Amino acid sequence: MADPSSYRPKPGQIPDSPGVYRFRDEHRRVIYVGKAKSLRPRLSSYFQDLANLHPRTRTMVTTAASVEWTVVSTEVEALQLEYSWIKEFDPRFNVKYRDDKSYPHLAVTMNEEFPRVQVMRGPKKKGVRYFGPYGHAWAIRETVDLMLRVFPVRTCSAGVFKRSAQIGRPCLLGYIGKCAAPCVGKVTPEEHRELAEDFCDFMAGRTGTYLKRIEQQMMIAAEDMEYEKAARLRDDIEALKRALEKNAIVFNDATDADLIALAEDELEAAVQIFHVRGGRVRGQRGWVTDKVENVDTSGLVEHALQQLYGEESGEAVPKEVLVPALPEDTAAVGQWLTAKRGSNVSLRIPQRGDKKDLMATVQRNAQQSLVLHKTKRASDLTTRSRALEEIAEALGLDGAPLRIECYDISHLQGDDVVASMVVFEDGLARKSEYRRFEIKSFEGQDDVRSMHEVITRRFKRYLAAKEKTGDLMGGEIPEEQLQEDDGRPKRFAYPPQLVVVDGGQPQVAAAQRALDELGIDDIAVCGLAKRLEEVWLPDEDDPVVLPRTSEGLYLLQRVRDEAHRFAITYQRTKRAKRFRAGPLDEVPGLGETRKQALLKHFGSVKKLRSATIDQICEVPGIGRKTAETVAAALAAAAPAAPAVNTATGEIIEEDEATAPAAATSENGGSTHDPAEQPRA
Repeated sequence: MADPSSYRPKPGQIPDSPGVYRFRDEHRRVIYVGKAKSLRPRLSSYFQDLANLHPRTRTMVTTAASVEWTVVSTEVEALQLEYSWIKEFDPRFNVKYRDDKSYPHLAVTMNEEFPRVQVMRGPKKKGVRYFGPYGHAWAIRETVDLMLRVFPVRTCSAGVFKRSAQIGRPCLLGYIGKCAAPCVGKVTPEEHRELAEDFCDFMAGRTGTYLKRIEQQMMIAAEDMEYEKAARLRDDIEALKRALEKNAIVFNDATDADLIALAEDELEAAVQIFHVRGGRVRGQRGWVTDKVENVDTSGLVEHALQQLYGEESGEAVPKEVLVPALPEDTAAVGQWLTAKRGSNVSLRIPQRGDKKDLMATVQRNAQQSLVLHKTKRASDLTTRSRALEEIAEALGLDGAPLRIECYDISHLQGDDVVASMVVFEDGLARKSEYRRFEIKSFEGQDDVRSMHEVITRRFKRYLAAKEKTGDLMGGEIPEEQLQEDDGRPKRFAYPPQLVVVDGGQPQVAAAQRALDELGIDDIAVCGLAKRLEEVWLPDEDDPVVLPRTSEGLYLLQRVRDEAHRFAITYQRTKRAKRFRAGPLDEVPGLGETRKQALLKHFGSVKKLRSATIDQICEVPGIGRKTAETVAAALAAAAPAAPAVNTATGEIIEEDEATAPAAATSENGGSTHDPAEQPRA
């Protein structure tokens, strides 16, 4: 735990101007990014008596080892730079909003020659018009199905479109009038694009004008005694009205607004957003955040606006944004939103009328979202914090282990020995930093030596990274040296506070011995034995037994199980690639399930070849005719070429080469890989 006074800037060093600052830990990793109208008073507030700081702020300043800042000209520039740095560094102590699900949008690909209407998720693409987000994809499809009667825009994929053009016949939608069939030239590209633009206008809320136009066309057709055309237009109007009924009317005017509401407690906050376009609620979304910094409602609103509009521009930013509290830098945020939209944006708190009533509805949704989130044990910050504290107390650590690495060994009867390394930060899986290893230095089921090897290799890489960056010499570590060429953190650049191994006392002793040999004495080691879920410590004769209801034990189990899953997956993948197809693959009519059943029953093809037909019939799912076919095929086949280990070039005995994959041993332990492959 660092003393903030050890890196506090000297008096007069901090400028009295707008800027953005970064706190870094002892490994030069950015752990917090903030902005300020004036850097001097803001940064000075972090270096007061620790007892006066918010608990999470106190943890942040004691985790940090340095602070740096960048001066900018205006508060708007500070807002933009803060957002870009948070996206780049993903600091652990910043407010982090997480979508409670992936929201679908109704998208129109105006960047194509023949625009297509479809459901889209994920990042937005240039040249595509988006509407939503919607709560469910089926809601989009129902709306589109009603509107295709009036706006028969293409909805087919590129493959279907190309196929129809080749054969000269439209798909079913073209025959029933729900597609203009541009694939076969029934409409020109210009006419089809006009249909798509009308569709977008209607979805954007300009409905009244379009309905009036169709009603006028219907009246003219009736006067001209074109009754079939008039009836078709009448049905079109009814279809559009049914589509409009699916969106609740909340305002009589054509209001475009986003309403943002918060529900919060001391540790967490839930955010709900209603998107109102053309006076109707067009979409809804929600986020949940851990309040990892000392932030009030105004600060949460500002972070929510950054999250919501950081990547948006143009019409995606509405004319009006209604919030429960104004950000501290209201003028700067307003200027930023205006620049994003390209025209003025009103940022305010609703005081009366329909907008205040709708805000109350959004608030209720936010409160329900927070209650629901609290029931999800693994995502609850309070639970995770308690789990880390329990682990620290049980293992006698100086502080909570914010980064935990867990290692597991997996092999099949001594072959294909592999190891996994999984990383949990703040109690959550950090899958981008998972690693896997391949053990090749020896043969056999020696989990202890495997564990020693994998720990040695992982932390040799860490020491090499430290020496390369100059940290061992006490020098500063340039930021670019902590990253690969693509900007990602270097492998093994950051050490854990706790190493967990899957196993008991022998595996723990091996891991500790590896760290001692490397001269590393500031990383704690423990092991979690599967049978009794006992926690073993180095040089201790008796295990630490955590209560079964302990959140700390629950977290250790999740970490261990994730390492086990990752190791088993890698081991099975390697085994599947290593062996050639066996003789049973040549038996006609024998599927994969029955092959596995035969191998599981007899243990190998060699024993199966010597079995009688009656013995083969004893296998579940194998009838006499199939048994005769198997026996005849194996007897008639020439001796199979020996299987070869593609990694070593060695010939493998038949029993070993054809052993069923189902017999894979799920031993816990460590592994080895000369290239320490990252998780795919």
